[in-house]
Amino acid sequence: MRSYCNSYKRLKQLITILILAVLQAGMLFSQETLYGPGYRTIHMDNPALSGSSGDGHLRLSYLNFYPGNGYKLHSFYMSYDSYFEALHGGTGVWISDDYLGGIINDTRGGLSYSYAMQAGDEFFINAGLSASFFHRGLNFNDAVLPDMIDPLGGAVFPTGETLIPSSRTVFDVGAGFLFMYRKFFAGLALNHLSQPDLSDGIRTERLKRKLLLTAAWDVSLNESRSFGLRPAGFLEIQDDRFSIAAGSSLESKSLGTNVIIIADNLKNLNLQAGFSLKAGRIGIFYSYSFNISSGNILMPFSLLHQTGLTFSLNTVDKRNVPKTISLPEM
Repeated sequence: MRSYCNSYKRLKQLITILILAVLQAGMLFSQETLYGPGYRTIHMDNPALSGSSGDGHLRLSYLNFYPGNGYKLHSFYMSYDSYFEALHGGTGVWISDDYLGGIINDTRGGLSYSYAMQAGDEFFINAGLSASFFHRGLNFNDAVLPDMIDPLGGAVFPTGETLIPSSRTVFDVGAGFLFMYRKFFAGLALNHLSQPDLSDGIRTERLKRKLLLTAAWDVSLNESRSFGLRPAGFLEIQDDRFSIAAGSSLESKSLGTNVIIIADNLKNLNLQAGFSLKAGRIGIFYSYSFNISSGNILMPFSLLHQTGLTFSLNTVDKRNVPKTISLPEM
């Protein structure tokens, strides 16, 4: 009986790892974690957004991928950015940590600067640069590979694979632009310009360049502009994969709701919905993403939970800022 229980336990571990390997194609977007189309973590991808809101904002976010399945896929993110008149632009700092199944741990962090300029009566441009690091650590202590399992006897043999815990740290640069006209803004960013090499000495694994396009605009629904609609779009292309999204947020001064449809070339069609609450300088948000249809029969219904806090730490005199925007609450 004990042998049967051990066999079942090991077989379950193997099945979990195989499913995880398949599912990571949807979660990992060409070698790095795909957070989705929300604006909560967008400062990491487009440095031109640094200080674009004027006031200094601290953002904290936690993401749980494929919840309820025990895959141990978690991400933590933190950023701060603000406009500084002396620099004629905004600066920001961010850090993230992706814990992927107990085997891969990716830690990223960086600094960004955005220069603000006026290109017309109502047309403004921010040009941004970022410098960052990417650290990948590999730990195989909890890995169970197919050649280690005897499904009948329940024994676990040493693997024939050479698995050596390793780590690699590389430096990276990115660039971006933000275009603002009246209540409309659009962003363009290109990340991994140097295509840093994350190889382990056996195979080459360069981070492919990633193109990000975003757009949003404000539609006021009352005269005081305290209640409005914010449609938004999103396109991300990296190597031979792309993801596109479109949605909108409905916002008041203290409450916001949002819905986004997301599609990619892996035949996934997902829906993300969420809400946000504000009280003074503090805000809280939550979003839930689930799969509507997929070309992968193993894709779970629940894809992602994201929750976090935002803090307005300092107020900037908007009269001294060329142009500010409010990011959609999504």
